[in-house]
Amino acid sequence: MKKIFFGALIALLVSCNNNETENITPENTNVEQANITAGKEAFCGSDILRKKHLAEDPAAMQRMLQIESQTANYIEQKKMGKILPDGSIEIPVIFNVLYTKAANNVSDARINSQIDVLNKAFASTHADISNIPAEFQPVNAGDTKIKFRLAGINRKSTKTSRWAPDDKMKKASTGGMDSTDPTKYLNIWVVDYMPYQSGYVLGYATFPEDAGLWNDGVVMMDDYVGEGGPDPTHNQGRVTVHEVGHYLNLRHIWGDANCGNDFVDDTPQQITKHSGVPTYPRYETCGGVSRSVMFMNYMDYSDETTLFMFTQQQNNRMQATISATGPRAGLRVL
Repeated sequence: MKKIFFGALIALLVSCNNNETENITPENTNVEQANITAGKEAFCGSDILRKKHLAEDPAAMQRMLQIESQTANYIEQKKMGKILPDGSIEIPVIFNVLYTKAANNVSDARINSQIDVLNKAFASTHADISNIPAEFQPVNAGDTKIKFRLAGINRKSTKTSRWAPDDKMKKASTGGMDSTDPTKYLNIWVVDYMPYQSGYVLGYATFPEDAGLWNDGVVMMDDYVGEGGPDPTHNQGRVTVHEVGHYLNLRHIWGDANCGNDFVDDTPQQITKHSGVPTYPRYETCGGVSRSVMFMNYMDYSDETTLFMFTQQQNNRMQATISATGPRAGLRVL
């Protein structure tokens, strides 16, 4: 069973490479996305940017530790029957679309389909729910009581086709768009392309230690918004589900380390991230114990056809984040 050790967490985050993002070079050139992504490694940028941010900002590190303490307390109180389990909330979502041409000006239909995908994922009402293996069905989150509604779409034409994952798309003064009150809305910025090292970032999110700040929200490459995008392995809108999971304080299921810790007791410990379509059952050994791993969890890297579940303990972390005393309590207002 995985436990939270704050001292180990500090050591892990502070020891990260502070130069991870130095190789990011945004360019103002129009390129064909199919060509520039072919054969390159795709990343979720959330943990990369977070490690750098926490290493450089002690105040953010302190906020993160306080949130982890509050989350652990919430889960313990719930176990003791002191918190009602319903926790329903509807999160208002604002899309901020930055486009260079008609092809990446993501349509209203795609955006609405993304809201639909989010609602089905967080309620476990999508068709793939029947594919959850029997051994993991008892810990499936089911209906998380977290819902999403489209509150607005902002659009801006720009000449910038390449954006570094450094938040410049989130400020009008740096060519992007300012957020809509991030204390009350989930802002999702949509951009053309985000190069990173030798690959690219599909999307990234801020974690709750940045709740309500000017840069708070999710950023997505336009190809991965909603259903029907051009990438056959990731065209079901579930990359955005993954990033919203980070926004609600979920970590990657492998703990961003070899046999790491995601601070969730009901996700089996696994060696690292998965890709493609793994074959079930898949066994991996950590700490001398062989386990069947949950590569179908939204917080892994498998192809979208293989991602279709959150767990009950992951939902506890999300509920702690949006509770009346949580860092994203403001999302409950509207």
